[in-house]
Amino acid sequence: MTSSNRSLRAGADDMSEGSRQYLEKAGEKMRDLRYGVQDFANRGLSTVGESAAVARERLGGYAYATRSYVAEQPVKSALIAAAVGAVVAGLVLAARRRRSYY
Repeated sequence: MTSSNRSLRAGADDMSEGSRQYLEKAGEKMRDLRYGVQDFANRGLSTVGESAAVARERLGGYAYATRSYVAEQPVKSALIAAAVGAVVAGLVLAARRRRSYY
């Protein structure tokens, strides 16, 4: 083997070693990135679960307060519900009339 062939082979070996090291480092970075994304997603899901639990507790408290109020003041509660229904119906009718003009 001539000296130029030897130097070409040595250069190719150096390049393949450098490529292998580069690929190993890239693989490690991708693995780290994957674990980071998984951790981020798990923390996000945990936060959503905690927020949902807090919302359920608050809604449960509002439902209990509403039931208690209706039990203590049934006539007043019915009048309030009727008034809210009338306002909503009025808004719906007004919106329908507005659209018919266009």
